[in-house]
Amino acid sequence: MDRSPSPEFSPLAFDEGLTPLPEIKMSGTTALDFSGLLDEPVRLHEDLKTGCGGQLWPAGMVLAKHMLRYHRDKLHEARILELGAGGGLVGLAVAKGCRLGAPLYLTDQLEMEELMKHNVTLNGLDGQVEARILNWGEPLSQEIIDYKPDTILAADCVYFEPAFPLLMQTLKDLLELRPSTTVYFCFKKRRRADMQFLKAAKKAFEVVEVDDDDKPVYSREGLFLYRFQRKR
Repeated sequence: MDRSPSPEFSPLAFDEGLTPLPEIKMSGTTALDFSGLLDEPVRLHEDLKTGCGGQLWPAGMVLAKHMLRYHRDKLHEARILELGAGGGLVGLAVAKGCRLGAPLYLTDQLEMEELMKHNVTLNGLDGQVEARILNWGEPLSQEIIDYKPDTILAADCVYFEPAFPLLMQTLKDLLELRPSTTVYFCFKKRRRADMQFLKAAKKAFEVVEVDDDDKPVYSREGLFLYRFQRKR
């Protein structure tokens, strides 16, 4: 099934309450221009056959739109890595809408590798975006260490409580690579434990809630956008 082109996706279309996952959809392809912020829409193939990361999640929409609106002209020299990329929405949007001088890395577990690569090719971004396996909690690969990302994108990575310590370890490892590294971290609160992750993050990093013109809208849906940096 092909849903492209489609009406502009809204993160508010999700009504998850305190459930851990979004409503499961059939596989298909969606086109997104983020309210005109992209001249050429991102095409995202969604497929849940290898996991829930294979579909659009609301925080990904919020983070992608924020990066396009506020950071479009600031990322030319950035080395960008997306954590828990799933199908790669945020990274692909940034790669399409910003003038990047270095390849952007989409990372996730092995189960998502095929989908990430498919979406890179679908958007004509081979050579500009690389799909790589990065398992939270494990030592970073030499390739990632050598790449030394300074901008980390993480959307809806807080949804599975047993993975919280693993995610925290990977964030610490990434922030150790460069003193100036910044993490843009967006998530939807679904359970009380999600805020416990944020509490732990505030102990480990400098955490600042990010200003955004859409904040009054998405905050009503339990969506939060923060910036993490190393403690000084």
